[in-house]
Amino acid sequence: MSLGKNLQYLRQLSGSMTQEALADKLNVSRQTISKWEMDAANPEMEKALELCKIFNCSLDNLFREDLDKRSDKYSNLRIEEVAGFRYVEYTVISTDPEGDAIDRVIKFAKENGDENPRIIGWDFPKLSMEQVNVFHMHGYTAAWILPQGINSVDLKIKEQNAHKYVAIHIDRPFDNPFVTIPGAYGTLNDFMRTNGLIHVENEVIPCFETYGENMDVYIACK
Repeated sequence: MSLGKNLQYLRQLSGSMTQEALADKLNVSRQTISKWEMDAANPEMEKALELCKIFNCSLDNLFREDLDKRSDKYSNLRIEEVAGFRYVEYTVISTDPEGDAIDRVIKFAKENGDENPRIIGWDFPKLSMEQVNVFHMHGYTAAWILPQGINSVDLKIKEQNAHKYVAIHIDRPFDNPFVTIPGAYGTLNDFMRTNGLIHVENEVIPCFETYGENMDVYIACK
């Protein structure tokens, strides 16, 4: 764990805040911020509490955790207004549901004339404890974003209005998916907390991932 690395990370999440801008907020010199970020000195308690207030974090976050779990695979961390869209979805519950769910909606899209379908997906949370703990199952929902002109299909069409999301791009997420993808969600959650954004879960898809060799991860916010 490193206070210095955590400070650098939190500044970057806060609109790439400069050392000078942070120093002004704390009424200290830029050199003082630089010393903290090089782990050459620690802030006094009063300044540490001010840092927590500025970055919406706790003292434990600041001093005892390794906040920055990013990798060079991440880029384009942003707030994005996602346009409204129509979609159909398909859920699989099994020990390995992602591939089955995605393959099913891709096949369904192509059967309905879309040769290059836009696919998104998200974890399906409504499982019993027996399914999770005894049978080691989990759920995954894949969705086909309906293009203009397709208005009648065999699955129920759902609609989502335009909504604000935080998002991040991942290059080659499946090189190490059990580290890279959760790390992306962790980075987005840090970004939301630092910037005072709240996760939205009702009347909108709360979070989703795009499908492909590269991936964008989205979390709904307000």
